[in-house]
This record gives sequence, C-alpha cells and structure tokens, in this order.
Amino acid sequence: MADATNNHTADEEDYMGDLSQFIPPETPQPPKSSSRKVSNSKTLIPQPPSKKPKTLNWQEQRILKRQQKQAEEDQQTLVNLESAIPQSNIGFKMLKQMGYTPGAALGKEGSGLAEPVGLEIRRSRAGIGREDPRKEKIRREEENFERMRRKEEGLMAEFECRQKEQWRSRRVVVNFHKAKAALAQLENKEVVEEEKNDEDSENEEEEEEEEITEEDLQEILMKLRDDYQYCLFCGCRYESMEALLSNCPGTNEDDH
Repeated sequence: MADATNNHTADEEDYMGDLSQFIPPETPQPPKSSSRKVSNSKTLIPQPPSKKPKTLNWQEQRILKRQQKQAEEDQQTLVNLESAIPQSNIGFKMLKQMGYTPGAALGKEGSGLAEPVGLEIRRSRAGIGREDPRKEKIRREEENFERMRRKEEGLMAEFECRQKEQWRSRRVVVNFHKAKAALAQLENKEVVEEEKNDEDSENEEEEEEEEITEEDLQEILMKLRDDYQYCLFCGCRYESMEALLSNCPGTNEDDH
C-alpha cells in the first residue's frame, strides 16, 4: 500500500514538473531595429514639392474668356475683309449701275480710291489718335530691345578697337627694341642687358609703352634705311639704296 502511494506521488511530481508541454511554441518575430531603420530611411528621403498650377479666380477667368472671344471675333472679321463683296450685294449692284467696273478707281475720271479704306480693330477705350495699349507695349519692348542691341554692338566695337590699339602699341615697343638692337649691331656696339627683377621689368615696360611712340619707331627705321640700307621687317641689308627702294615694300609692318 505504501509502495502504491509513493508511486502515485512520484507520478504527480513528474506531471507538475514538466510544464513545457502546456506552453505554446513561440513564433519568431522580425527584429524591431531593422524595421525602425527602414522607417527612418523612408522618412529621410526628401519628397519633391508638387507644384500646383495657379488657379484663377472667377473674375480672371471671365476676363480671359472675354479676351479669347474678342481675339476670335477680330480674326474672323479680318478673314471676312479679305474676300471681295459678292455681286449679289445691293451696294455692289448700285455701284455697277452708276458705271463702276470691278478693280477700277472711283470717280468720274478714275482718280479716286481703288481699294477700300483700311480697317483697324480697336478694343481699348483710348482715343482715336492714340495707339492700342497692347501694341504700344509691344512697340516699346521692341524699341528697348533694339536700343540694347545697338548699345552692345557699340561696346563690342569699342572693345575691339581698344584691343587693337593696345596690340599696336605693344608691337611698336617690340619693333623699336628690335630696331635699336639692329642699329647697335650695325654700329658695332655691344648690347648690354642688365638683370632685373620681375616687378622692376614690368614697371619699366609700362613706362616704355607710355614713352615710345610710332614717330620714334619711324625715326629709327628711317635711320637704318638711310645710313645702312637695312630694313627691319625684311630682315636683311641691301647693297644699295636703289635695291632697297625697288625690293622693299615699305617702312610699315603691315606692308610686308
């Protein structure tokens, strides 16, 4: 009897000790950190602002429709004016009875108008002698554009002229130094070049550009031609003055 009770209590202890069979299995859940990262990344992407078209109020829509309708009416009127009056028209019949021939000028001697008076459609409230405000605005814009274009062309021409003058003055200085060195060589003089700093050389070049003129260059060129029959631009010395005059194009660089 005692053994039976012991076995029964052991079975009860084993029954109460193994609780895993009563607990439902856990389902795996996705990690929360990754979902948060995805949501954060989605929120960080900037969305382009959607531009909504500008809506017109009822007054602006009414004005726009009226302008479109007036433009269509004006266009239709101009199209109708291009066609001649039909012969079934009462006015045409009256003119024909009075001796009018199609295409001829009016009047007894044919000195009148051959074409009808031109029609100008006006939708503004301006006076008869004043131009249409829309046409006047377009004309002013065209005039301003033409004025700006002419101004730009003038500035470009002035800039090109200034550039040419600077280039010519630099060429005068360069040719003057070449002529001076050639004259010193022909006179058997040594050309000594002193070592100078960059800043000093730039300053002296600016001063020389201001001092040396085209008259100075022509003077030294004529001295080379008269005394030594030498032309700087030809780069050679002639045997005589006659050979120089017959073979050399001139004293200017542009002639060579």
